[in-house]
Amino acid sequence: MIEQVLPAHLSDWFSRDAQASALLLDVREPWEVQTASVTPRGFALLAIPMNEIPSRLSELGPYTRIACLCHHGARSQHVAAFLGQHGFAEVANVAGGIDAWSRQFDPSVPRY
Repeated sequence: MIEQVLPAHLSDWFSRDAQASALLLDVREPWEVQTASVTPRGFALLAIPMNEIPSRLSELGPYTRIACLCHHGARSQHVAAFLGQHGFAEVANVAGGIDAWSRQFDPSVPRY
């Protein structure tokens, strides 16, 4: 089962393992990332659209903790499950996506 992490608790989830390299994987389409995006705070940020994940798995190799983000959480949930099935052990879904990020954590992030 994929862990669900609220945007406000993401830093805590990433810091559970101080030795881990942390990545926020944004699986939205490029136009969505241009519309609204997050500022990395103690983690790397990488945008790969959901449909490109299978062909770009090698880009995720250096990261040991990956949290997936989309608009509301459905696409990122699917990607997180896919990553789990492909050997990534520390994977989470950002519950509510970037919409929740804006509403609950950082209102400077535009909603769409």
